[in-house]
Amino acid sequence: MFRELNIFFTALSFFTRIPFPKWAKFEKAYQHEAVKYFSIAGIIIGGLSALVFALCDSLLPFNISLVLSMVFTTLLTGALHEDGFMDVCDGFGGGWTKERILEIMKDSLVGAFGISGIIFVVLARFFGMEAISASSLPIVLIVAHSFSRTLAGSLVNSHDYARVDNSKAKDYAHKLSRGNQFVLWLTGLLPILLLQDIKYFLIIIPAFIAKYLLGRYFQKWIGGFTGDCIGATQQVVEIVIYLSFYIISVHI
Repeated sequence: MFRELNIFFTALSFFTRIPFPKWAKFEKAYQHEAVKYFSIAGIIIGGLSALVFALCDSLLPFNISLVLSMVFTTLLTGALHEDGFMDVCDGFGGGWTKERILEIMKDSLVGAFGISGIIFVVLARFFGMEAISASSLPIVLIVAHSFSRTLAGSLVNSHDYARVDNSKAKDYAHKLSRGNQFVLWLTGLLPILLLQDIKYFLIIIPAFIAKYLLGRYFQKWIGGFTGDCIGATQQVVEIVIYLSFYIISVHI
């Protein structure tokens, strides 16, 4: 049990700015297993984001509450996935070979593709959330943050790691055992039950298609994935879930 707690906090400290507990023991060997807790980390991030939204919405206009919730989430995660998305936009937008794409993604500078991409992502997230009712949004936030991390984390099993260097994400890029895959998928799918209607399991289809298309694109150009690709996948799938929920709730 103590070992599992250490692995869990390893995942949580990677995905958020929540500090690693002093009583816990960090070991590099735990990092490749931490992927199985990515979905749970998403539940925590989504749950805290939902709490901030609910508290703000009880006092402030809906749109302002949305913005404050988004600001809180960005602070909580340290904009980890947004950074990855910008790097992917710059790398794939400006590079034409695997080596050049990986080189650009590793550069700390942000280019025009990255800036343009993050603007579109923030706008798509805001308007996607705005289309959802205030009563439904807290639960949808939990679903979106957890399942988007499930699919992003699943890249480690469906694709190979593209870099050969010692980047930080490489420690999380080992294939998961079947048992660990089960934990990742189970904890990612369970929050959908909170939506209280079986029709919302249809969210899985467009979310999976988005992950599949991104994975195929990454495979074509760089032969696999990187940590930035995981971040970009999480961002895109999260937005797809917001849009899918709206379409399902209105048209099905």
